[in-house]
Amino acid sequence: MFILEYTIMLKAHVYKRDHINTDEIIPARYLNTDDEMELAKHCMEDLDGDFVNKVKEGDCIVAGEDFGCGSSREHAVWALRGAGVRTVIAKTFARIFYRNAINNGFYLIESKDAPEKINDGDELEIDFKAGLIKNKTTDKDIRFNPLPDFALEIIEAGGLLNKLAQKNR
Repeated sequence: MFILEYTIMLKAHVYKRDHINTDEIIPARYLNTDDEMELAKHCMEDLDGDFVNKVKEGDCIVAGEDFGCGSSREHAVWALRGAGVRTVIAKTFARIFYRNAINNGFYLIESKDAPEKINDGDELEIDFKAGLIKNKTTDKDIRFNPLPDFALEIIEAGGLLNKLAQKNR
């Protein structure tokens, strides 16, 4: 079961562009496995060949509009999670990617202001429940709408299948 810590510190990896698609998150040539650690080795490699060497457990990605567009593959969420990414902060997300993330126990943050207020390498403190990102590097606060309770319950259970299994016990 995944335990959602409501306030965490993490480092930002910023990609100041829109429409980062699922093939850039995990290229299709690696979709022959569902092993998160194997997928993690190739996470973001077509966008940033050095990403897997830079990312540390608990870091986040910050991007523009429509993050996760393209194919509806769950592998994109698995690759991010396997690489240690704790959350993705973007202006908007592709709807299928957004729901795949929740269904797989992965918290996403939608914020129109974040990409302009967060730079690569910034240290962030995120309060998921209050909907607040504190940029500790620049001393700027960024508000976002926290996920509703039903989504938090799915994330805390480790995903939709785990949530359903708990309900049926």
